[in-house]
Amino acid sequence: MVQCSSAALDTAFAALSDATRRGILERLGRQESSVSSLADAFDMTLTGMKKHIGVLEQAGLVTTEKVGRVRTCRLGGQGLRAEAAWIDGIQQLWDARFDALDGIVGELKRKEQSDGPEHA
Repeated sequence: MVQCSSAALDTAFAALSDATRRGILERLGRQESSVSSLADAFDMTLTGMKKHIGVLEQAGLVTTEKVGRVRTCRLGGQGLRAEAAWIDGIQQLWDARFDALDGIVGELKRKEQSDGPEHA
């Protein structure tokens, strides 16, 4: 399984735990936006949006650049590779457990069929 620092995972998953921040990421996936246009799109104060952007920046999911008076936001360079790899590793563990369970259930069914109904 892929190893990722616990603190980095905690930070990323905490950032993703909020629906507004997930919405910001979806919007930035379509096009970069200024903080003020994001605030307008989410019917939020500029201060509130700056806090959300700060959380996303700390997690490495968003980068910002200030040109003049406009701060432009875009998706961060790392994306969610480490987090997706961690989730994939956990998914593989679950898949292996379910495959083993399917094998046990299949074996029990075959045994039941070979013993016949009178032994049940």
